[in-house]
Amino acid sequence: MSTKLYLGTRKGLIEAERCATGWRITRNSFLGVQVPMLLPDACDGTLYAAVEHGHFGTKFHASHDAGASWEERACPAFPPKPEDTPDVVNFLSQQPIPWDLKKVWALEAGAAPGELWCGTLPGGLFHSLDCGASWHLVESLWNDPGRAKWMGGGADWPGIHTILVDPRNRHRLLIAVSCGGVWESTDNGSSWTNIGSGIRAEYVPPEQVYDPGIQDPHRIAWSAADPDTIWMQHHNGIFHSTDGGKNWQENLNANIKYELRVACDGALCVMRTQDGGQTFEPLRNGLPQEHAYHLVYRHCLDVTGDGRTLAFGSTTGSVWISENGGDSWERLSADLPPIYCVRFG
Repeated sequence: MSTKLYLGTRKGLIEAERCATGWRITRNSFLGVQVPMLLPDACDGTLYAAVEHGHFGTKFHASHDAGASWEERACPAFPPKPEDTPDVVNFLSQQPIPWDLKKVWALEAGAAPGELWCGTLPGGLFHSLDCGASWHLVESLWNDPGRAKWMGGGADWPGIHTILVDPRNRHRLLIAVSCGGVWESTDNGSSWTNIGSGIRAEYVPPEQVYDPGIQDPHRIAWSAADPDTIWMQHHNGIFHSTDGGKNWQENLNANIKYELRVACDGALCVMRTQDGGQTFEPLRNGLPQEHAYHLVYRHCLDVTGDGRTLAFGSTTGSVWISENGGDSWERLSADLPPIYCVRFG
């Protein structure tokens, strides 16, 4: 079981460790500064952090000693916009989508040592082959005509929030865009296909309900045992695919939607399925069941490889941990800043 927990928060990177008496908070890095995204790279042990310095923009840092010390790395940056390139206009705001970094929203390790993938607002995918010393924009996706449909969901601009690298085939990638659907590359990012038959958006005109290019997936994740099985939290509810993301089925039994963004009846729970989505059970033991208005962002729940240890954090600064697959929960703290990202080391 992992003994390190990293929390990206509104006021810095907070670390917790498992000790003989339980979990305890041990250290804070980048005190007072927003840390929206973290990546503990299992390949070489490097810990990466995206850090937002307000007026000074986003910076990128790496640590080789589990967060004890840090060194600055290059930050993904968009190239200058060519003068003859027309603007892509955000459908909702009717404003041109900018060519500059607004937020690092996804960070994942590639299959090769030192390889990193980074998703951003406003919808840029960046690739590094040298541990973040340099980055390049994946122009095949940025220049795809399908990007003209992308629009902001919860944020002002469309954003890439999920990057999956197929553990069986390093050249196959899946990304999820809010709002822009699911995209697949089978040639390490050289070309892309918008996939996702069966995903439904009830917030658009009837003729666009099943258009894969305007869907709002909030997060996707695949089964470690079978990467062809993929789960999606969508704006409308839960979907899953058994053919690598090409076709999706809606799990009506889950009854989870992101409309009011509050826990039902003010009672916090985690939903679990153990039969492929046929049924879902609410896990409530140890979680507040009255007047609990915790909002859990899409990167704020993590699970260890054995599936037994889970942790999640909320915008109200609470963090809960379970070491029995979610059957019961203990609160690590109720006094932290808003949580943006939760990851086990």
